[in-house]
Amino acid sequence: MTCSDGTGPDCSRALENLYLFLDHEIDDASLEEIRAHIDHCAPCLDEYDLERVVKTLVARSCHEVAPAPLREKVLFSIRKVQVHITTEVRTE
Repeated sequence: MTCSDGTGPDCSRALENLYLFLDHEIDDASLEEIRAHIDHCAPCLDEYDLERVVKTLVARSCHEVAPAPLREKVLFSIRKVQVHITTEVRTE
């Protein structure tokens, strides 16, 4: 299951499912298969480590509450996009 260059079929499968693996949202058999691959493939281990660090930083940053004016602006933008999409669907 080792790939010296990080481009083998096992690498493709491991990297395609990396987010599911990180979030433990994958079946146990696939989880173990990907874990075994990452343990023996340096390029995939590097990618895993990078994504794990990014995920940790994002999670840490998400504990802050956005200021009310910013939240209102974001919600307004979301509603505006929803109205635009709904309008496009109905006119077609």
